[in-house]
Amino acid sequence: MTQQHPGGNRGWTAERKGVLSRLRFTSLRLRLVLVFALVALTAAVSASGIAYWLNREAVLTRTQDAVLRDFEQEMQNRAGALPERPTQDELQHTAGQMAGSDQRFSVLLVAENPDGRTVYGSSGGLSGFSLRDVPASLRTAVNKTQKVDGANKYPHHLYWQRIVDHDTPYLVAGTRVIGGGPTGYMLKSLEPEAKDLNSLAWSLGIATGLALIGSALLAQAAATTVLKPVQRLGAAARRLGEGRLDTRLRVSGTDELADLSRTFNNAAEALEKRVADMAARDEASRRFVADMSHELRTPLTAITAVTEVLEEELEAETGSMDPMIEPAVRLVVSETRRLNDLVENLMEVTRFDAGTARLVLDDVDVADQITACIDARAWLDAVELDAERGIHARLDPRRLDVILANLIGNALKHGGSPVRVSVRVADDWIVIEVRDHGPGIPEDVLPHVFDRFYKASASRPRSEGSGLGLSIALENAHIHGGEITAANSADSGAVFTLRLPRDTSDTPEQSAGDGPESGDDGPERGPDAKGDA
Repeated sequence: MTQQHPGGNRGWTAERKGVLSRLRFTSLRLRLVLVFALVALTAAVSASGIAYWLNREAVLTRTQDAVLRDFEQEMQNRAGALPERPTQDELQHTAGQMAGSDQRFSVLLVAENPDGRTVYGSSGGLSGFSLRDVPASLRTAVNKTQKVDGANKYPHHLYWQRIVDHDTPYLVAGTRVIGGGPTGYMLKSLEPEAKDLNSLAWSLGIATGLALIGSALLAQAAATTVLKPVQRLGAAARRLGEGRLDTRLRVSGTDELADLSRTFNNAAEALEKRVADMAARDEASRRFVADMSHELRTPLTAITAVTEVLEEELEAETGSMDPMIEPAVRLVVSETRRLNDLVENLMEVTRFDAGTARLVLDDVDVADQITACIDARAWLDAVELDAERGIHARLDPRRLDVILANLIGNALKHGGSPVRVSVRVADDWIVIEVRDHGPGIPEDVLPHVFDRFYKASASRPRSEGSGLGLSIALENAHIHGGEITAANSADSGAVFTLRLPRDTSDTPEQSAGDGPESGDDGPERGPDAKGDA
């Protein structure tokens, strides 16, 4: 048994696709070959046709003139020597002599004998050339007496005609002896000339085919010469589009294609420099955000501890807090909590931007996970859950909790109760819908709901959330290989749809640390809405 290389079929298929792509009807190579071939075919056919027509006329005219001249001479010399009323034997003998000329044609002589009867003399005997072989129109023209005047010296002339009998061409001619005498007809086969012309036609056809093949090969060579730099340019452009910004073309020559290659190299160099500068600035920005978030954590820890003490004082029933400073204390507690959430969100965004976020996968029951998320945030009274137990998926539980907390919290805060969460299975995907009964998302805000820090209205640049919740939820969906979409329901309210694969085992299973778990960052509904991203 012959063992086949596992990549053999794929290699052959790729090669066949490459050939087909080069020969597709929209390819420039094929169009060049076709144009060259059509031009060569037109030129070759035209030249061959003209050459065949000129040679045909020359061959036929030369043969025809020689035969007619010989026949006319024989009629004057031999038929003219016969008496005005010859016998049949005399006609037969003269016809045989006339047929023995250099041109070897058949002869038929017609005259009246001394008894006044019409007699015939044929060079081929009784079964040879007969009057039936002569077209009627030719006999009429030969026997017609012309008027003799200054322009016409003789009453009878020599007439000829080409005919085809059983696919064989013939030359037929007839005339009468001037001054009285028999009428003579001549039949000459043109089969040798026809064979020569057929050989010429075959030769011209073969030459036309060779010219067509040569033009196709020439077109292929020209197309390769012209299109090879274009193909290299296309391949370089594809590599550049794939992110290989160090791609350059080898420049040779001073033609237009060389100028195009130089322009491409200059553009690629400028693009590489611009992207490198942008990447450096982006990296510096991410580093700044990460460093700032880390630096803020230490003072925030101390401030958070103080605010927790102040919050306990506010909730105590001893009344030790001065009523005059109680609003200020509550504001400090609220803003400290908000600042702490913002720092945590920035840390999570920095992980996504740096590409260090990883999944820690586990087999989870989706319904139990949603119930735990709702119960942990005391949302049981405001959320309706439509999910069957037993729908399992391999996901990162913490990141799924972050997604659900942001979507449900966003619906509760900016939508209208009740918020309904439904779960269904579509093929290998888990589809979770979070629907509220609020006014919906304005159409101009809808494309930006996942943008970071997006403000739908400049009149309310500040809101309770950080503006990062939905963007973090979307990034967590993406790292699972899923997606989140936002739309308005036909009834009322907004619908956020989360699609996650049931198995994300191909994703690296590395922890990225703790992320935000609060759902306070969504677009507010109405004219002052604030989006996320």
